[in-house]
Amino acid sequence: MAGLAAAVRLAAAGYRVVVLEAHDEAGGKMRRVEVDGIGFDAGPTVMTMKWVFDALFAAAGRRLDEELTLTPSSVIARHYWRGGTCLDLHSDPKDTVRAIADFAGRREADGYRRLAADSRRIFEVLKDSFIDASRPNPLSLSRRIGLGRPADLFAIKPFATLWSALGGYFSDLRLRQLFGRYATYCGSSPYLSPATLMLVAHVEQEGVWMVQGGIRALARRLEALAVGLGVEFRYGDAVTEILVDPSRKAVSGVATRAGFRLHAGQIVYNGDVAALAQLMGAVPDADKSQSQRSLSALVRCSLAKPAGVPLAHHTVFFSDDYQREFEAIFARREAPSDPTVYLCAQDRDTDGQLPAAHGGPERIYALMNLPADGDRRRRDEGEISGCLKSMEERLALNGLTLSAGPAPANITTPDRFAELYPATGGALYGMASHGWMASFARPGSKGPLPGLYLAGGSVHPGPGLPMAALSGKLAAERLMADRPLTRLSHRVAITGGTLTERATADVSPSQ
Repeated sequence: MAGLAAAVRLAAAGYRVVVLEAHDEAGGKMRRVEVDGIGFDAGPTVMTMKWVFDALFAAAGRRLDEELTLTPSSVIARHYWRGGTCLDLHSDPKDTVRAIADFAGRREADGYRRLAADSRRIFEVLKDSFIDASRPNPLSLSRRIGLGRPADLFAIKPFATLWSALGGYFSDLRLRQLFGRYATYCGSSPYLSPATLMLVAHVEQEGVWMVQGGIRALARRLEALAVGLGVEFRYGDAVTEILVDPSRKAVSGVATRAGFRLHAGQIVYNGDVAALAQLMGAVPDADKSQSQRSLSALVRCSLAKPAGVPLAHHTVFFSDDYQREFEAIFARREAPSDPTVYLCAQDRDTDGQLPAAHGGPERIYALMNLPADGDRRRRDEGEISGCLKSMEERLALNGLTLSAGPAPANITTPDRFAELYPATGGALYGMASHGWMASFARPGSKGPLPGLYLAGGSVHPGPGLPMAALSGKLAAERLMADRPLTRLSHRVAITGGTLTERATADVSPSQ
């Protein structure tokens, strides 16, 4: 997403762009897998912050709503606990208030009202000062917010954990569990993440969107838009080295596995920053990087027939002991014996209904969180079977059974994610957002050498489709500020990347 966003913005501004992609198609983590010839979205399944994508398409002179068919979800997500107890979050806040009141009582509904108001305030304080701006440090963020506005500084609850902050809104542990799950959106534990992640509540309330054709349709459309702007894509050849000019101590190009070299004075690298050191000939600190990694996962894409409790498009089945689940993953580095399971029923609409003509099994994407240790251990069939059994047991305890379809499922484990995203161990979100300084620890768009820029979910402002798109925007803007176009013939290329990522490079006429 970040590489596509950077490519579109640079090409729309008049730069000549080349993208080097190791895989055979664009999209990175917006990947697609097949089961019995039927395609699944196997990466991100949720689109929020539509304004980010509106701006991206507008930068290219297009309108998002004319390029893709988007439908707002009436049910944001459905949640189940043991015995089939259910709570839906709705796009209409009044419906959510009523649902929580019916679920847990009026006092908890009042808590949700306060949470919604505070999450809105946090988002409004941080949107322009942090989310859609170059990476600040604590002092510069305070200046952006305004040293004369101490109430706003304290409103973002910088020193509280998400879990402890939620205790001020809800006495019902199930509601703390539900809203604590927002930490997993950036691959983290709600017991260690800052309370500022409450802003996700407002982000979802602004709109969760379904894309006709799935998230892969967004990737394909951005690729087509980039090609229409003159971007050249080179597929199937991973970048293995970022070249450095020792005389200038600046980047000078990239080299690929197949021996192709692209001489370039500016590069926007769109791989995980954990792999950057290897591409520059250095040896990364593996022990340090492992301790900071975000969540990995087991993802199972299958054709199945669900029975029991009704599914929404997005449905979460919570474990009985949330804290124990995250202690297993982050403290003991092991698979939780009782995992929370997320399902995306990809054939269902925003109300959870199947098309009238749909018959037979449906596409079910199931995910449980695991530690990001895929570069240190390969889970054997017994371990994978154990994880799948734990998932099935949790689903059954919460009221759902899945009857397997005729074709074997497509299963991705941390070791496979580690192969897809080098140097990550399978971490899907860069570093975990643990501690109040975590947001400032992510690199900004300026790389460690002149001419090198960074984009992607492992850099500021963080993981997720809209955040990655914003990182591509920030990298492109930084590149253009450092090297503005002075003539129509100014040549720019976008290149780089790891096994599934991409980077951006600018080639001047003199080079």
